[in-house]
Amino acid sequence: MLTREEMKTKKIGVLLGGLSAEREVSLKTGNASLRALQQLGYDAVAIDVKTTLSQQLLEAGIEVAFIALHGRFGEDGRVQGLLELMHIPYTGSGVMSSSMAIDKVMTKQLLCYHQLPTPRFDFMGPGDSARDLALRCKHLPLVVKPSREGSTIGITIAKNHDDLVSGIHKAAALDGTVLVEEYIEGVELTVSVLNGEVCPVIQIVPKSGFYDYQSKYTTGATEYLIPAPIAADTYKQVQEAALRACDVLGCRGAARVDFMCREKDFYCIEVNTIPGMTETSLLPQAAKAAGIDFPQLVEMILLDADMDK
Repeated sequence: MLTREEMKTKKIGVLLGGLSAEREVSLKTGNASLRALQQLGYDAVAIDVKTTLSQQLLEAGIEVAFIALHGRFGEDGRVQGLLELMHIPYTGSGVMSSSMAIDKVMTKQLLCYHQLPTPRFDFMGPGDSARDLALRCKHLPLVVKPSREGSTIGITIAKNHDDLVSGIHKAAALDGTVLVEEYIEGVELTVSVLNGEVCPVIQIVPKSGFYDYQSKYTTGATEYLIPAPIAADTYKQVQEAALRACDVLGCRGAARVDFMCREKDFYCIEVNTIPGMTETSLLPQAAKAAGIDFPQLVEMILLDADMDK
């Protein structure tokens, strides 16, 4: 990793936009991060990621990549692999970690193997029968998700069989692998992990009752309680589980682990390896509660830039 002084001599490309369904959120994350880096005196420029990314990086003379991409073709290991081939250090998790964490089914299988609590689940892969999956899933309500999308894109809360069938088809239109998991009614929590250090736990209280895309990215649509007003022992256990989940997946830099909590039982839902950095995003709020302002947060992420060892 480079020191602050060394990093100030490098041309930094903030990779934003991209090709996924989360392009608009990525533009907000990337532009906010870019402004912070420029404010701190770094030689940073925006790279709106296209299919010609390698050419874009070469033409701009990029020496370090700050990845602000969300979803596929950015958070899934593909861009990380390209940067490895080009010998360009980058922020966030490496190739393997990124590709595993974006896949909710793979993540849950790893969590189960390492005895970390996660809701019961079933899934179907490419070519599998949606009808057979629906018939196997008998205990409603259930949550249906495409395995490799974020920001609650394509999600369905299925309260009856018809909802379940339509939810599977909706998710399958976005991803060949569809996850169906037990619906946990309770408190929604999230824990950010920054360079191996755990941040304060946030409780998420959407005014609509469901933390969907609108609730995530509309100012004032959701209340965030920091630190989360839960039992002290549960608070500590959730933080420990977040660190363990990141360790299991091999995450580095900034990551965020989402949980549902029902009384004193908690369940890991997913791990995000490139958390959002918009004005309503959770990582900046958690960092602020830990005494880290936004420019400092962005710089901490940048200075952890590296390649797979």
